[in-house]
Amino acid sequence: MKTVKQWRFLQQQNNRIDIECDGRHQLHIFVLEQDIIRVMFKNKGELRLDKTWSIAPGQKDVPWEGRDKFSTEGFTCPKYHTEQEENLFRIETEALRLSIHQPLWMEWEYKKDGQWLPLATDRKTGAYQLGVSENGVAHFMNRDLSDQYYGLGEKTGDLNRSGKRFEMRNLDAMGYDASSTDPLYKHIPFYITRVTNQEEAVSFGLYYDNLASCWFDLGNELDNYHVKYRSYRAEDGDLDFYFMLGKTVANVSKKFVRLTGGTAFGPRWSLGYSGSTMQYTDAPNAQELLEGFVDKCETHAIPCDSFQLSSGYTSIGNTRYVFNWNYDKVPNPKGMADVFHNAGLKLAANIKPCLLHDHPRFSEAQEKGLFILDSEYDEPEKSVFWDADGSHLDFTNPDTIKWWQDNVKEQLLEKGIDSTWNDNNEYEIWDKGARCFGFGNTIPVNLIRPLQPLLMMRASYEAQVEYAPEIRPYLISRSGCPGMNRYVQTWSGDNRTNWTSLKYNIRMGLGMSLSGLYNLGHDVGGFSGERPDPELFARWVQNGVMHPRFTIHSWNDDGSVNEPWMYPEVTPIIRDAMAIRYRIMPYLYNLLWQAHSEDEPMMRPTFLDHENDPRTFEECDDYLLGKDLLVASVVEEGQREREVYLPNNGQGWYDFYTGQWFSGGQRIVVPAPLETLPLLVKAGTVLPTSERIAHSDHAKDSIRNLEVFPLKGCAETTLTIFDDDGESHNYKENGFLKLTINMKCNQTTVALDIQSEGDFKPAYQTFAIKVPDSEKRELIINGKTYKNGDSLLLADVK
Repeated sequence: MKTVKQWRFLQQQNNRIDIECDGRHQLHIFVLEQDIIRVMFKNKGELRLDKTWSIAPGQKDVPWEGRDKFSTEGFTCPKYHTEQEENLFRIETEALRLSIHQPLWMEWEYKKDGQWLPLATDRKTGAYQLGVSENGVAHFMNRDLSDQYYGLGEKTGDLNRSGKRFEMRNLDAMGYDASSTDPLYKHIPFYITRVTNQEEAVSFGLYYDNLASCWFDLGNELDNYHVKYRSYRAEDGDLDFYFMLGKTVANVSKKFVRLTGGTAFGPRWSLGYSGSTMQYTDAPNAQELLEGFVDKCETHAIPCDSFQLSSGYTSIGNTRYVFNWNYDKVPNPKGMADVFHNAGLKLAANIKPCLLHDHPRFSEAQEKGLFILDSEYDEPEKSVFWDADGSHLDFTNPDTIKWWQDNVKEQLLEKGIDSTWNDNNEYEIWDKGARCFGFGNTIPVNLIRPLQPLLMMRASYEAQVEYAPEIRPYLISRSGCPGMNRYVQTWSGDNRTNWTSLKYNIRMGLGMSLSGLYNLGHDVGGFSGERPDPELFARWVQNGVMHPRFTIHSWNDDGSVNEPWMYPEVTPIIRDAMAIRYRIMPYLYNLLWQAHSEDEPMMRPTFLDHENDPRTFEECDDYLLGKDLLVASVVEEGQREREVYLPNNGQGWYDFYTGQWFSGGQRIVVPAPLETLPLLVKAGTVLPTSERIAHSDHAKDSIRNLEVFPLKGCAETTLTIFDDDGESHNYKENGFLKLTINMKCNQTTVALDIQSEGDFKPAYQTFAIKVPDSEKRELIINGKTYKNGDSLLLADVK
């Protein structure tokens, strides 16, 4: 690669500035928002890829063949000011100022109180590098030792990425070490920088819109010939990045998820417990075992909403063949689905995008031209897949998309399967030049590897929508790239069973959430290795129930199955933990709605809402579920009490179980017997809860509580609670119930003003009002006095 040095201004076209570099490259600056500016280089006047599939502002999806990279649709494209001096070109919005210096390096500033303050600068010695004989690109920026870095999606280790080096090359990293393994499954080339070397902290995000394998070095590398720096390097593709100012980390995360199309609003049942195991579908009597799972849930009083069929249902011998039912194992798929549906459970089925060469339908797919092609020969590329040779389907081919969707409908949905589990979709193709159809314009797979799983899940998504247009689809995917948030719920892949995974999966999930993947979870109990012992299993379940995705899934070395009842001595503990999840299901559902409608992360590091409190930036195992629940999972073997730092929120926190109040800004020690997950609630919260500890069914959810955790002293706050039928699109046509609650407290009263809107008629017609026993102030709701346990009529809040 060679450093880009000299530049000259060419022209200004509306919200795009064109600059020539070194007489052969073009630099385009796009002013998209007051706080978002995009920088794109055309190496020797050409783009390696002239389309993007990740950028979808305004929650509007992109065309299948991609969005033109020069499109500014969905952005406000505000007015801005430019000025040019010798060796300097400056672009200024109301919030951001970009200065382009000669030789080429860039400087970013933000406005506060009418003054421009420093934000970020490129490395002056070789900031931008483009390939000449090869296709690599690189970007180098200055690094301050006090900077904090967050994001990069699904990464192991601490939440603050400072001092580390990471690679993005999608791999099936089964049994990874959650503290150190890299790379993993997903490609999320986005991170947030929090600058703290000035009077106030400020944050900005960088998203590199490039699907080629890449590396981020955030302080691991040193070079005596340069000042301290950080870098982005990609082995191919274009140097094309979005710079977004957010002031706070939370604002940057929200901007990024909006940039990539928002969060899918799945059905309520997707938040319930989902059972799964490799062993059931691998067994010769798979249907018997699967249907027996339904009976066991009832026998052990375990609430459950769905089950995920691992790929063994498609097996021939010991290998798996997508869309190929093994009728010896599962003689009657539709009858099996009926058993689950009659019990109120849904079914998701595992599907994979690679066909082994002895797949019964391989010749059919080959004749139709559905595979990615070898780089040299006109035949399907060959890859190792599940210990055999296979070829990957090419989702940049409309014929492949149709074939896939037809099979999703015929082989799954018509047989009673409710959802698709898009798995093993990392596209580990070592022939980097293998040819993708590219919607009529051939593209080497090396340029778009993570795009294939994105289009795979979109194909599955649209098949489900076409088959059942009246309900909201639910899908799962392991691999992907920015934009997958528009379609699926995801998880952290095939973790290893140990305390390290339990501990560091928490940080991994928070990193994913900061990177726009809000609807996430982990394989509870651990997927690979030895079975969890009773204590580890109990603690893992207690942690798992506080994630958006809650699935117990396993492939234990000894053939055992991770199930809620696997250890009778801790089954009551498991049942109680799951009862808490179903108790707070209305709160969880409200968080999913907020993620969809307001771009709010569901899982949140404690600093996300408390940047004023520096102690929240210390690495820890605590996190927030929504803004109101502080989860202090036990992640150490033998621990029976837990130190918890209470973020300084100005109002304090309540113990979820006892109602005891604690002031914020202090460390406390709470009891943590094996039976208990330490959990605290922010003062000023009204927590909607349910009495229904069973699968989600709005028609049977007839009792609703409002658990009030009042503000202390004289204070006021406002919050909203959303509800609907949990499955249809009626919420778009006023088919919802939304409560707006204003809480105003003083020394003698706790006053709630509750108003509602929407046409949805829930099964519950009253709210049971609950307050901590320690609360002695008078409780007034809409002008009337209530006591703890009194019922508030829904009709009275209209």
